[in-house]
Amino acid sequence: MSNARAMLDTYPKDRDGFDSDLLARCIEACFDCSQTCTACADACLAEDMVAELRSCIRTDLDCADICATTGRVLSRQTGYDAGVTRALLEACRTACKTCGDECAGHAEMHEHCKVCAEACRRCEEACAALLSSMS
Repeated sequence: MSNARAMLDTYPKDRDGFDSDLLARCIEACFDCSQTCTACADACLAEDMVAELRSCIRTDLDCADICATTGRVLSRQTGYDAGVTRALLEACRTACKTCGDECAGHAEMHEHCKVCAEACRRCEEACAALLSSMS
């Protein structure tokens, strides 16, 4: 269970620019996707056909790092910078789309890639929803 919403609700100042539900959902999706992509990369390394999964591993690790960074920045409300936030959400959405597409291509053969593709899609959607609410 995530504490993202609980922490947002305890923030001592007024927050401008975000729907709290969308923000909490996006933070949670980012951290979940980061963990899932890290685990998928590790599982790919354990496969006998690891050489064929090289691109998947790289994409997983890039997505994991971008999602984790996005989740951390979204968690900080003090000194909020809309330009930085938008850029990170766009980058996260792009990384999740790329990783989701890559993992979907391996999903029939590797269950971990199926799980990862689904997590990437959820995060991509959460980033898009939060971006739309900022306009």
